[in-house]
Amino acid sequence: MAFHSGPFEAALATAAGDDGPLQRELKAGFLQSAERQLDLMRRSRCDANWEMAARRLHALAGGFHAAQLMDMARGAIGAVPGDPAVLREIEAHLSEIRGQTTG
Repeated sequence: MAFHSGPFEAALATAAGDDGPLQRELKAGFLQSAERQLDLMRRSRCDANWEMAARRLHALAGGFHAAQLMDMARGAIGAVPGDPAVLREIEAHLSEIRGQTTG
């Protein structure tokens, strides 16, 4: 699934205006937080921990209008903890976001 950056980039621009360095900093913070939740999902050994990390990822994605990531996180909530397909999909999507330029 190709990353559609429009709403995500618009959210960054709304928060940071024309300040390119601030947009990059916000994007880096977003990615760091998302990757932290992905790591927690990887290490989850029970449904509750997996679901909590997926819900946090969903909320983070919602705050930045990252609709595709929200959908992936929503799907992860009901998935089996440690589902490799879910983890790969989210990781690939974060890599796509990381590859986009901001500012």
